Amino acid sequence: MWHGQKSWNGVAILARGGEPVEVRRGLPVVDPEDVQSRYLEAAVNGLLIGCLYLPNGNPAPGPKFDYKLRWFDRLLAHGRSLIDQQVPALLVGDFNVMPTDLDVYKPERWLDDALFRPEVRDAYARLLAQGWTDSLRLLHPGERIYTFWDYFRNAYARDAGLRIDHLLLSPPVAPRLEAAGVDRHVRGWDKTSDHAPTWIELAGS
Repeated sequence: MWHGQKSWNGVAILARGGEPVEVRRGLPVVDPEDVQSRYLEAAVNGLLIGCLYLPNGNPAPGPKFDYKLRWFDRLLAHGRSLIDQQVPALLVGDFNVMPTDLDVYKPERWLDDALFRPEVRDAYARLLAQGWTDSLRLLHPGERIYTFWDYFRNAYARDAGLRIDHLLLSPPVAPRLEAAGVDRHVRGWDKTSDHAPTWIELAGS
């Protein structure tokens, strides 16, 4: 299933061996100004999958950055609800956030960028503080791992990357985490996405 709009925003959920059951399109806390296709939620094999594409927010400061922070606040409210209900859930997708210095090739160059500003990193930290587990960072705590390399300035060849794609697990799911990684070689294919596939494996799935 997919939720998209022409040219820019969209999210999708695919399942092997069964049909995803749609739960919602868009975050449940309504913002009249939010008409972008950025959140899709479905039940898949006993799990609730929330697929998201968090706004970029640049240039910052500015209206786009304000919209990003409001969207993040709504995600925080929904994330808290899922945690409080002890739902076996995942929040996955492009968060457009580099949580720490380890997640960006040259942190000093990104201090004023909407993906790295303190307000955004603080929002991500507050999401984790609710009880969500950053699966890739849990299994690779000290590694410099990227999920995105820009098309410009030969970024992939220089390994000038960012980690902005995250797979977060609620407490009922986190103990099932067995593996997590990034298929970075895909980024080197011809006419490929600037994001590399980021994945996890869960026990019993």
